[in-house]
Amino acid sequence: MTWSVLHTIGIIAYAASGAFVAMQAKYSFIGIFVLGLTTSYGGSVIRNVVLDEPISDIWDRQSLLIVLITLTTIIFVERKWVHHWKRWGYFFDSIGLASFAIQGALLAESLQHDLGIIVIASMFTGVGGGMVRDLLAGRTPLALKEEIHAILTFLCAIGIWAGWSSPIELSTIVVIVVFIRMLSVHCKWRLKLPCNRSENNNNSV
Repeated sequence: MTWSVLHTIGIIAYAASGAFVAMQAKYSFIGIFVLGLTTSYGGSVIRNVVLDEPISDIWDRQSLLIVLITLTTIIFVERKWVHHWKRWGYFFDSIGLASFAIQGALLAESLQHDLGIIVIASMFTGVGGGMVRDLLAGRTPLALKEEIHAILTFLCAIGIWAGWSSPIELSTIVVIVVFIRMLSVHCKWRLKLPCNRSENNNNSV
């Protein structure tokens, strides 16, 4: 599976995740389009603001067409099918996380920024859209509760900084990110930091 195919799946996944969150919140079809577009492009908008790049550059015709077709298809899906998305959502969302984080890192790298800026661009592109989506839906952003999202965007950034740029290498990064993310969901990984300890655990020590 080539990088272009994986990135297309990522675009569809992020658009769909925004749409299904809107459906869970019982928003109208306007809400479905707003959250779908926000999830797909919100991170890129934040990234371009940070990098001082024109926001108009994110409106790629092909990706916008994919997003609009995805959202138009979903508005004809009955709400009872949302639970099917929950079953496969983490998998496809992980592809979206990886592909968007790589896209952000590639842009920063092409502008000859150092590793720090590449990491920031990767993180904002990978998780920014989902964070704005969750806020619009009245939910606590998942990326703020689970540090694995940010850690995986760091991994994507380091891969790009190290010179991984061929389709095979980019696809390899996506596979690694998806594997780690799914493993973290299954094992419920959390970093054992003091801020993550509950009061009950602290009282029992």
